[in-house]
Amino acid sequence: MRVLFTIFLFSVLAFGNLISFNYDNREDIQILRELDIESEFIRDLELQSMYVKYLTQYKDYYIKSFNESGLLIPKLKEILKNEGIPTSILYLGMAESNFNLDAKSTMRAKGLWQFIPDTAKRFGLKNDEYLDERLDIEKSTLAAAKYLKYLHGIFGKWYLATIAYNCGEGRLIEGIVRLSIDIYCQENPEFCNSKEYIQYKDIISKYQQRQVGFSELNKVYNEVKKLDVSFGLADLSIVQEGISRQYIPYESRNHIKKIVSFAIMMNKNNVLEDANAHLLNRGISTPIVPVQVKGGVHLKNIADVIDVEYDTLISLNKHLKEQIVPIHKKQYKIYIPYESLNSFIQNVDNIKQVEYQVHYVVAGDNLGKIGKKYGISYKMLKEHNQLTSDALKINQKLIIPIPKIETTNKVATSKANLTREYIVKKGDTLGSIAKNNKIPLNKLVSDNKLGSTVIKEGDKLVIKN
Repeated sequence: MRVLFTIFLFSVLAFGNLISFNYDNREDIQILRELDIESEFIRDLELQSMYVKYLTQYKDYYIKSFNESGLLIPKLKEILKNEGIPTSILYLGMAESNFNLDAKSTMRAKGLWQFIPDTAKRFGLKNDEYLDERLDIEKSTLAAAKYLKYLHGIFGKWYLATIAYNCGEGRLIEGIVRLSIDIYCQENPEFCNSKEYIQYKDIISKYQQRQVGFSELNKVYNEVKKLDVSFGLADLSIVQEGISRQYIPYESRNHIKKIVSFAIMMNKNNVLEDANAHLLNRGISTPIVPVQVKGGVHLKNIADVIDVEYDTLISLNKHLKEQIVPIHKKQYKIYIPYESLNSFIQNVDNIKQVEYQVHYVVAGDNLGKIGKKYGISYKMLKEHNQLTSDALKINQKLIIPIPKIETTNKVATSKANLTREYIVKKGDTLGSIAKNNKIPLNKLVSDNKLGSTVIKEGDKLVIKN
């Protein structure tokens, strides 16, 4: 066992005291303090082990994910900063979804911040036939910040807010109550035989068995807070022998350690070697910008007019379920690359309303059958045509909210998977280069490991088709 520990310790120290037993590692300690975690937690062996695992086994994977999110991360940082959220909580997004805007879970959670439907609704995120704002870059991040501030208001510490974000405030309150009375009992043995202690334990047990509601548990929590028991993340993370229900779930213990590990790893000059050094500067400028467009337009029409790759626009607006701006909205916000803003301002009036497909009702048709044929919902079809009932007439004209896309003959080429060098010319922008080479803008940024969207004449770019 001693040999294994020595090997482990050597592995940690071999990476330049990244998260080592050197207590004077100020950057690492600052991340803990930012999250209100006790400085001594830097010595936690599970944290050390997790950090080394990510650094050795999964470093390339996580750096690739961070790199591919180049258009998103500056906007996320900007919103969190404006909302007064600690910088390190950015990595909650990495732990939740790997910065994947349309990530899904088996618990029906969706989006970068993994909102379940009830919590999304609670914090103002819409989900209808046209929209799922859990996938909206700005709105979902604002909702996550609002939720985290609400949790911070309950628990008073950011690391507790992030744990509650993962397991729910009720589950964390239960764990804090149990931990607090356990600590108080150890320091005051006579309390273990008190009427209050027996009552608290009884309510906790009944809450676990769903015999009493959250309000009863919350009363105990407010009473226990008066005991003024001090505890830290190390105490909350203790694994009690012979007890199946720990203070906080295994997943939540790992979750907060993931966030800390990611924050430290992505903050290191010697982890982000020369090839990834641009990631340290990510956030200096915002590569995406929100703009207002008319309801009923299609992303493809917008892409064509402002000279942006359609795939790039889709990747920034995954909250639009059918790539259509809701028809019932006079104006609605979408996201475009910042470098396309001037083009948008100059050409916004040239964005055409989409020309939709038309269906004429035949015998045997109904809204559900027609919707299935075109791959849209019955509700969207009914709403789009402003129908007040499900009744249809033969030859009735229905507008299908799917655009008529012109088909063109596409000539096969051997350029697939071809990598070549491109020299930036006067007047070039990343958007125009991406469009001319038929690649998404975010892929061009990622392939060239760009820290911003600013380029100048003579720069060399790699084009990977």
